Amino acid sequence: MTSPWHLGRLVGFDLETTSPDPLTARIVTACVVRCGGGQPVESRSWLTDVDGEEIPEGAAAIHGVSTDRARAEGVDLRAAVEEILDALLDREAQRYGMTPLDQRRGEIRVVDPYVIDKQIDRYRKGKRTLTHLCQHYCVELGDAHSADADAIAACRVVWRQGTLHEHLAGMSLDELHQAQIGWAAEQAASLQARFRETDADAVVEGAWPIIPRQAAGQ
Repeated sequence: MTSPWHLGRLVGFDLETTSPDPLTARIVTACVVRCGGGQPVESRSWLTDVDGEEIPEGAAAIHGVSTDRARAEGVDLRAAVEEILDALLDREAQRYGMTPLDQRRGEIRVVDPYVIDKQIDRYRKGKRTLTHLCQHYCVELGDAHSADADAIAACRVVWRQGTLHEHLAGMSLDELHQAQIGWAAEQAASLQARFRETDADAVVEGAWPIIPRQAAGQ
């Protein structure tokens, strides 16, 4: 089968942050990689100073970057955000007064291996972290939880999904992007219904690819 979606290049993006909450997490490391199209892989990585904030020990244990290292070796976080804004930096962009991604949606087409995997293999048991997706799709991950390794691995998982599932490869990028919006909403609704069996107030966010910013006080 030919390359999925007739893509010349894929751009992969990954962050390691101070926490898993996209509304409050600050960027510790980031990587943007370009791969595919019969051309060499190109990548650029950033280690930031976290804008002077602390990196919790639990987060440092995952990605290996301590507060001391970030302050000693990291570049100015604002400068890093400005350089990689076009990738996926909605929350940090807002903090610095830059045009956020929710105002650039017409420019972006996202391919999310997690959303795709849940749609094409919804009844498979087990976890679906990037580590587990790499294992399932026979993709080498390398140094897990480093932004550069995770970014390139995500691209490779997407390519493998496209080559294994012809109906995905037959979609244009616009069609795939729009389909994932619906898939993500359905997946969130299903998970929310399951949670509400034990917690009537449970809410699972279904917006994709960008979670809407909350209003002040919410």
